[in-house]
Amino acid sequence: MIADVDKTLTREVALVPEQSALLFIDVQNFSAKREGAEFNHLSDAEFEETYGWFFSELYDRVVPNMQAMQTGCREAGVEVMYTTIESLTLDGRDRSLDYKITGFNVPKGSWDGKVIDEIAAGTDEIILPKTSSSVFVSTHIDYILRNLGVRQLVLCGLITDQCVESAIRDACDLGYLVTQVTDACLTYSMDRHETSLRAIKGYCRQVTTQQLLDELSRGP
Repeated sequence: MIADVDKTLTREVALVPEQSALLFIDVQNFSAKREGAEFNHLSDAEFEETYGWFFSELYDRVVPNMQAMQTGCREAGVEVMYTTIESLTLDGRDRSLDYKITGFNVPKGSWDGKVIDEIAAGTDEIILPKTSSSVFVSTHIDYILRNLGVRQLVLCGLITDQCVESAIRDACDLGYLVTQVTDACLTYSMDRHETSLRAIKGYCRQVTTQQLLDELSRGP
């Protein structure tokens, strides 16, 4: 006989700060600054045509939301963490096959691998370099989160339909309750962003920045 599913199980669980962590995904110079290696080979005209909307949204709306999330989580006692695309070697020989095929390398210790100044990590906050789309595949983040006592993971960052989606799926499968902050994520078009949000909705709780800040202010 198949056991009944526990009807009390839900993803709609408010954060308990001491068992929660906020993870910023790939908000780094490489992919979030005009001078970053992902864009610095482009002429101004090419850059504006291909990435103008993305950068306008990023700095007018999304980064301010990230800053508010960072401040709110720090004040509430939520662990704040970061992952960036960065090789463990200078030549990137340790990168995933997918990253090698894609053709980019963020060398160990490079400016491109640093979190952007606007949400710079605190002196005691954890930064994990990764060499694949999912932070759970190419870092030991699962081990770290369990050592920290984290059961609820808040995710935001870049790119919504790539590395953010990958992290959500893997975190869900590993047993974390995942919250995605929808207006603190971004990809290269609104259509791609909204399609990703619809596709990943079954794996996580989705809230806005303000909704999560209000939740933290109320307490668990």
